[in-house]
Amino acid sequence: MSQNRIDVLTLGNAIVDVLAHTDEAFLVAKNVHKGAMQLIDEARAEELYGDMGQAIIVSGGSAANTAAGVASLGVKAGFIGKVKNDETGRLFAHDLKSIAVHYDVAFAEDGPATARSFILVTPDGERTMNTYLGACQNLTPDDIHEDTVRSSSIVYLEGYLWDPPAAKEAFRKAVKIAHQAGNKVALTLSDAFCVDRYRDEFLTLMRDGSLDILFANIHELQSLYGTSDPESALAALREEKLLGVVTRSADGALVVSRGETRAVKAFPVDRVIDTTGAGDLFASGFLAGLTQDLDLVDCARLGGLAAAEVISHLGARPQTDLRDLARQEGLLA
Repeated sequence: MSQNRIDVLTLGNAIVDVLAHTDEAFLVAKNVHKGAMQLIDEARAEELYGDMGQAIIVSGGSAANTAAGVASLGVKAGFIGKVKNDETGRLFAHDLKSIAVHYDVAFAEDGPATARSFILVTPDGERTMNTYLGACQNLTPDDIHEDTVRSSSIVYLEGYLWDPPAAKEAFRKAVKIAHQAGNKVALTLSDAFCVDRYRDEFLTLMRDGSLDILFANIHELQSLYGTSDPESALAALREEKLLGVVTRSADGALVVSRGETRAVKAFPVDRVIDTTGAGDLFASGFLAGLTQDLDLVDCARLGGLAAAEVISHLGARPQTDLRDLARQEGLLA
């Protein structure tokens, strides 16, 4: 697939992360759901920022993190998402371009500020996200450039993008262009609460031919099929006409198709510091592996390696050259 100009093009919310360590008591006091992502307004954003203590500010956003991981693996990556022409937005764009991620979406010149996600990390490494979408919501079909989508082997869509109506139409436009060009389309379910909001629509996308690959963690998959039983959810996924990739934290991942389900162990990590971006980076490795024609199990192993790196430090983007790590493991040449 690597003859295209971009191997993996990701679409999602362009967000700058504001991360801070905290404790369980703070989560309770602020009435936030541990381990989930909640959408907040600007007033709530300012409240949390004022109370969360010393913070680290880094570019983030689920699909943008995936693009960053793909680039770190030495594979051509691109990203589509909207920021405002403000200090935070310019930082976001600079960070992507500095790691060779293709990004040509025009800045918003007016409207709400660039999005921020206030990420609270508890001592067990679990992250709780409180996201002010801001300029993200202004992504429109006009921001989807046909030439960019057509030249991308895989288009990867973030479930969170399904919230704003205009972004949803941008999502549909990208799917249509990608399939017309003979390219693959993948979706990540993003979050169990996101699935709760759009269960029927996501199932429709899976069943009407819009998707070729589905990424989910086991909790999101259970939410998708409305069951508390993981095995029932996996059985339902096996009946779908697409490739399913299911992550299970320390229990590794499953590659699910109608023919078989293959289990792949997680890479060991000495200490989990911050789980922010684990799923995003798993997708990086898996998608990068697909573009390099790796076996599906090796794609999942590459995803596990990328996820292991990112949870070993604070922040959702790799701090070590992932291609070098993959070479050491014999996963990439």
